[in-house]
Amino acid sequence: MSEASVEIIVNGRALSVRAGSTVASALLNAGTVAFRESESGTPRAPLCGMGICYECRVTIDGVAHQRACMTSVRTGMNVVTGNNDR
Repeated sequence: MSEASVEIIVNGRALSVRAGSTVASALLNAGTVAFRESESGTPRAPLCGMGICYECRVTIDGVAHQRACMTSVRTGMNVVTGNNDR
């Protein structure tokens, strides 16, 4: 039995991910190791996985500072990380 998937756009590239997963898990499963950079330029990524630390913030459909660990993927979602090359 195959699992349902949805297509999202991450930093301008199409990505097929498991339906029902969070944006954070979709990005991590796709090999994204840093979601943004701190003020000092340090790479940041999910830490707590439950919405408390805010380290997983990304821009979703044009809305900045969305917690990737608390947001479920949906077809056509446009995600922009602060680290487009990582």
